[in-house]
Amino acid sequence: MTTTNPLDDAPLSTFHKKLAVFSSGGPFLDGYALSIIGVAMVQISGQWNLSSAEQGLIAASTLIGILLGAFAGGWLTDRFGREVLFTLDLVAIIACSVAQFFVEGVVWLIVLRLLLGMAVGADYPIATSLMTEFAPRKYRGPLLGAFVTMWFVGAAAAYVVGEVLARTAGDDAWRWMLASAALPAVLICVARVGTPESPRWLVSKGKIDKANEVLLKVYGPGVTVADLPAEEETNVGVKELLRSGYGKRMAFITLFWTCSVVPLFAVYAFAPAILGALKLEGDAAHIGSAAITILFMVGCIVALLLVNRMGRRPLLIHSFVWSGLALLLLGLFPGAPSAIIMVLFAAYAVLIGGSQILQWVYPNELFPTEVRGSAVGLASSLSRIGAAIGTFLVPLSLTSLGIGVTMLIAAGVTLFGAVISQMWAPETRGLSLSESAGLGQTTKSPASAETISV
Repeated sequence: MTTTNPLDDAPLSTFHKKLAVFSSGGPFLDGYALSIIGVAMVQISGQWNLSSAEQGLIAASTLIGILLGAFAGGWLTDRFGREVLFTLDLVAIIACSVAQFFVEGVVWLIVLRLLLGMAVGADYPIATSLMTEFAPRKYRGPLLGAFVTMWFVGAAAAYVVGEVLARTAGDDAWRWMLASAALPAVLICVARVGTPESPRWLVSKGKIDKANEVLLKVYGPGVTVADLPAEEETNVGVKELLRSGYGKRMAFITLFWTCSVVPLFAVYAFAPAILGALKLEGDAAHIGSAAITILFMVGCIVALLLVNRMGRRPLLIHSFVWSGLALLLLGLFPGAPSAIIMVLFAAYAVLIGGSQILQWVYPNELFPTEVRGSAVGLASSLSRIGAAIGTFLVPLSLTSLGIGVTMLIAAGVTLFGAVISQMWAPETRGLSLSESAGLGQTTKSPASAETISV
């Protein structure tokens, strides 16, 4: 039986709810920044006479920045703590966003988008580590999984803001679009001020008195570092991470994360082209693209309701299997009636939600406090490489191989994720962080895991 602990089994307090909202600001800004450039690019291309290569570099620079920033942010938060960096990265996002308003020339825009991406990417391991180390075990999965949902909220907000500015701001509309990310970043930054440091991180650095001060502030009198579950002594640094017993866990997370995001990023980025190739054109393609975006969000919300009821492992496997079958049918029958095509795309968008939310749950649960940020950052960076390659190859595949083969490849990647999950996915539902992260602990099987409802 899992032992009761005043921190792991604490009720969901106002502090936890506020921290969840403030922490999810990073994914919101990620979705906003990556989407707003697509709207702005229409006007920028005309004014600056951009080549296809220049457009591609501007669009890709943010993704490259996220790749770099995620690992750097993870290393920095493990070394210097979560608290300071939790607001410092937002300051960088604000500065880069405002600077874009005054930019002149392609090179400087690429540089600023790169720096913006680095700041956004750095926030992922910082915010998720902090949220993980405060969240009660009963709510940890849903709270971390909600981060992905906020990505789609940010993307939707960007399209609305972009459309409004395009109609009202004249020739400088694109400047206002790119600078507009500063407003939500300022609000999130102000809200984050005063967030306490993780007591688990403080203890890992020997700062016991400060850890007790944080515990008193958050949980009230009577809770001290003695109530923190003892973590297994790992002495694992960043360099030793892949050579330690955590190497297999890193391989699992990187592979399943990549298998999840490669088809999704490709479908999301090229939905109009893909739907057009499947004989849905004009308004039908635009409506279909918007509907798919909404359904991705719906899928994440459904998965949040299931992550504790089903458990991590079953949810991940089912998500890959059934979404992969939807893509497989699209590949086998690309000439099916439009209604069938939309149903299959809708099924994929909803069913892939399980693997999406677990991208932030598993990495934070499977690594100890001293390397949690680094592990999350490294996994995020490695998965972005696959996503970037997959997104780059989609238009080439559509042109040279056709829509049917393209969908079959996407199905193969997704179903490979199911195989990896069947082989390596542990069940961490109901475990404390010390239990799920310790190499000496065996994670529970789905059959033995305690049932928890939210």
